Amino acid sequence: MLIDAPPGLEGIVAAETAIGDVRGDEGYFHYRGHAAPALAATRSLEWVWYLLHVGRGPDAGELRRFTAETAAIRALAVDVRAGLPAIAAAGSPMAALRTLTSLAGQQARSWLDLDPAARAAEALRLVATMPTAAAGVWRSQQGLPLVEPDPARRLAEDYLRMITGSVPPERHVRALERYLILTIDHGFNASTFTARVVTSTGADLPAAIVAAMAALSGPLHGGAPALVIDMLEEIGDAARARAWAEQALASGRRIMGFGHRVYRTEDPRSALLKQTALELGGPIVELAVEVERVVLDLLERRYPERRLRTNVEFYAGVVLHQIGLPAPLFTSTFAVSRTIGWTAHALEQMVGNRIIRPSSRYVGPTPEAA
Repeated sequence: MLIDAPPGLEGIVAAETAIGDVRGDEGYFHYRGHAAPALAATRSLEWVWYLLHVGRGPDAGELRRFTAETAAIRALAVDVRAGLPAIAAAGSPMAALRTLTSLAGQQARSWLDLDPAARAAEALRLVATMPTAAAGVWRSQQGLPLVEPDPARRLAEDYLRMITGSVPPERHVRALERYLILTIDHGFNASTFTARVVTSTGADLPAAIVAAMAALSGPLHGGAPALVIDMLEEIGDAARARAWAEQALASGRRIMGFGHRVYRTEDPRSALLKQTALELGGPIVELAVEVERVVLDLLERRYPERRLRTNVEFYAGVVLHQIGLPAPLFTSTFAVSRTIGWTAHALEQMVGNRIIRPSSRYVGPTPEAA
């Protein structure tokens, strides 16, 4: 029996998960029962990584061991490092990162041939090497020497250091950690669902992550924060915000950073990232606050029934800009955090797996008689 699903599968439950949940009407989301914004405000990235992959939060000793173990596997394999310059020269940072991940997985085996411990180890390696690969791609594209990972530093700090070549200030590290924690997972979004679909076929884990990265690269998914910075730079001055927004709405232009597929109230990720942006300060933060005020006012007047609010991409772009990340690296940075969620979902899909194979309804020309 066929069951018609709404466009985009909106409202359809495709699987059960113990990883997290998004309650759009409440403006709330969590990871394994822990409110995600509270985790971002109080915990380290490694603590949350452990929570998602192990199923519970670590104690102090477990966290120290986990942080050390994952830091020790952050370096790229020799063949991957050798291929990095040519791959980096051939595409955008995100496209190069995707290709590099594929190269790293060229010897990977179907997860059906691996025991649970081997699957978990492969998932940890994929997460641990993602920031090294993303930073390496960027530095290679800028003609700069690669910076080796430092296992004495936690992941967020080392990622910034490998990009810039210098030790970042602690406030930048914490701002980045907040962003990374908030974007680890968010329900069955397009890239997470893609990862689970590919995993369900028995494909190797790197293949599932490469597919998820392809989904993330779209401007309607992971590419939006960079477009927010483009928009703010185009507006340029707070005094121009209202006129710019009115013209954009009148012409049907999409205003980046507003509205969300799930939330019908304030995006809780945006609230913490706005606080983080205000803590960082700077002219672009002041501009962003005014643009947000103006746009929300205009959206409320024009579409009072749609309850459009600021989404995560708006202040994510501002925060990443203020800690010194170039806009072309925003989506790659999103992938650094989301790989934790993708691998957690892939590992979950492997338990009691059934291949994801929906049906379609044919609407083309009438077929010839059999």
